Amino acid sequence: MLMRTDPFRELDRLTQQLMGPGTWSRPSAMPMDAYREGDEYVVAFDLPGITTDAIDIDVERNMLTVKAERRPAAKAEDVQMELSERPLGVFSRQIVLADTLDTERIRADYESGVLTLRIPITERAKPRKIAIGGESTHRQISG
Repeated sequence: MLMRTDPFRELDRLTQQLMGPGTWSRPSAMPMDAYREGDEYVVAFDLPGITTDAIDIDVERNMLTVKAERRPAAKAEDVQMELSERPLGVFSRQIVLADTLDTERIRADYESGVLTLRIPITERAKPRKIAIGGESTHRQISG
């Protein structure tokens, strides 16, 4: 038998029970990090215990949507659950992507419960030098 000693964990568990698991119409949020790494924008989502076939990634215009579903594990008939704290249900996150990101070339990897999306920054958004013309490039108007 397991003993629980963290009152805040118990409060979190009760709140989750009252709100119920996330559904496709009312999904729960998923934690994420977002940062720029070189010429890519990286977004990482924590999705432990979710299989790749339960993850859905969509991009429509500049709206990125990630949905995932954590399903209950199959249990034998003689299993008696004593403690269940891992949330089940649907998780979702929507992000508005800047026009400077190339949504046609997004790469997705899933490893150790972390979904990582790498979005290249478009060429037009990268810094570039502008040449300045000198006096010899000006045209004279004759009259």
